Amino acid sequence: MTAATPDTVFAGNPLDRAGDRRNDPAWIAAQAAHPDALALTADAVGPVLEAGPAGPRLAWSSLAEARRAAVGPEVFLGLWKGAPVFAVEVASAGPDVMPLREAAMVLSPGDAAMAGVARSLFDWRRRHGFCANCGAATDPACGGWKRICPACAAEHFPRVDPVVIMLPVYRGGPEDRCLLARAPAWPPGRMSAPAGFVEPGESIAEACARELKEETALVVGRVRHHSSQPWPFPSQLMIGLIAEVTDAAVTLDPAELAESAWLTRGEAADVLAGRHPAIIAPPRVAIARTLIQAWVDGVDP
Repeated sequence: MTAATPDTVFAGNPLDRAGDRRNDPAWIAAQAAHPDALALTADAVGPVLEAGPAGPRLAWSSLAEARRAAVGPEVFLGLWKGAPVFAVEVASAGPDVMPLREAAMVLSPGDAAMAGVARSLFDWRRRHGFCANCGAATDPACGGWKRICPACAAEHFPRVDPVVIMLPVYRGGPEDRCLLARAPAWPPGRMSAPAGFVEPGESIAEACARELKEETALVVGRVRHHSSQPWPFPSQLMIGLIAEVTDAAVTLDPAELAESAWLTRGEAADVLAGRHPAIIAPPRVAIARTLIQAWVDGVDP
């Protein structure tokens, strides 16, 4: 497994986060005052885009220009080709904004990753303006990567919620098959890989086994990690797994899943290609599609 997986949407951030330097307030101030400081602008819906030679891209502006419409302090994203890069949140960015899920479909991997980081940090800031320890309003620090309580000195950091997303695979029949399922709120035909949050005190494999047992009654044998994906809605880490199960007898929890289907590799390939008569594939931004494609290609680990 490599350090970056640019084929996974929202991964492949090109910035040097400078995590060892952003703790210095003087250094952050110097970056904000840098004449070449760049700003990515976004509102609660998504980033501001512009037309580029290869298609839509992030619309960059100077930090000084972006600050004029800011609704809060800028967030330091990192260094890019020697220049500091910030994200600035505005109340409404107008018609040039594209919802982040849609933007990720057309942006380059690097642009989508940077927009995803900005979205996660803005969401965290909106949700954690008050100290969970004493209730006092917190102050930003470390370029937006930390909040400090002036009343009790507690420090708060952006949270990341781990989620296991697993493609169940059964190898006991004449052909290997994988299981896709549909949540009750999804439109008819839309199916994906089951997923669930990792609970306190669980390993990744334990969370995978528990979630599949609860939602499908399937018993997991071997669990293999395939890839992971930052998912900024609001701030999750999707941990992509291939889960070999011991049998194919499925009993769905109706509160979690409305229907499921076992698919051969050929049938799963038809789903991905849009040829299946009843099943719609996960969108291209979802790691579930990556897992299905890997299994169809026979390159699952």
